[in-house]
Amino acid sequence: MRKLLYPIIALLCIMAATACHDEETYAEMKKKERQAIDRFLKDNDVVGPIEVISEEQFAAQDSLTDTVRNQFVLFDDDGIYMQIVNRGTGKTMAEMAKEQSTDSTISKTILCRFMEYDIKDGEITNTNLYSSSTVDKMLCKYSHRSRSYTASFTYGYMLSHYNKSYVPKGWLKPLEYVRLTRNSGRIAKVKLIVPHTSGTENASNYVLTMYYEISYQLGI
Repeated sequence: MRKLLYPIIALLCIMAATACHDEETYAEMKKKERQAIDRFLKDNDVVGPIEVISEEQFAAQDSLTDTVRNQFVLFDDDGIYMQIVNRGTGKTMAEMAKEQSTDSTISKTILCRFMEYDIKDGEITNTNLYSSSTVDKMLCKYSHRSRSYTASFTYGYMLSHYNKSYVPKGWLKPLEYVRLTRNSGRIAKVKLIVPHTSGTENASNYVLTMYYEISYQLGI
């Protein structure tokens, strides 16, 4: 019996060691994410090679990016890359809140058309661009006192696909810079590279970086 037990224990130890070896650490997953982002910036089939600019240059350009040069600004605090395709007309949420009072918190319904692309696997994972009848809706709140945004999906593909109302930070970042209008011909549009730390819960859990194209239109 003892002769039989030793080989079994040894086999179990080998299997456990192999499983531990095959399981990636969080540090290894983050390293691969960084490599995937770097590759995407240099060469990709979605938006083409990207010129990264600093926040200082972005501010000097009136918080705009040169789309001819395919510029994306890199925000150092969260690693989000953003290109403003159209700033839009109307007002930012901060401007709307300031008009009411210095302590004002406002809520707005925002309609979004979007495409979500997994840069590691090189495939579209979610989009409403091919549905003429469905547009994603989110209820967004802006606090003028804390200068912060929070939002929840109330309808659409993001809500149904992920079964979560949570709006990732990456989707809220552009609201600091774009102007909101109900005029469908003058709405804001951005392109984003969102690392897992500012992405959906799924992206955060699996350390995934998503490329997004999103338009923002003021709802009723």
